[in-house]
Amino acid sequence: MRLRQKNDRLKVEHSIIDGVKEMLQRLLASTPEIRAVIPGVIRPVRDARGVVKVHVTVPITNGWKAIALSAGARQELFISTPLSKDELERALKAAVSK
Repeated sequence: MRLRQKNDRLKVEHSIIDGVKEMLQRLLASTPEIRAVIPGVIRPVRDARGVVKVHVTVPITNGWKAIALSAGARQELFISTPLSKDELERALKAAVSK
């Protein structure tokens, strides 16, 4: 894998925790308003078991920052989109439940 790989609108600079990559691909396929998703830092946590969970946290310059929890780890996701927080949360919920 190259240092920075562009896969459609999913930019891969780091590894992605289990289950999150598939969820992000479903999100991008169903939500054309999202310009890009850039996965960030992965940190271990105790309460990240079971299905993937994603929480939208704070606005950033061109979209939103979110935290994905899965497989005993948390990962920052930087989502470039004009969508509101509520619209993005609905799209994420739909992508997780598929």
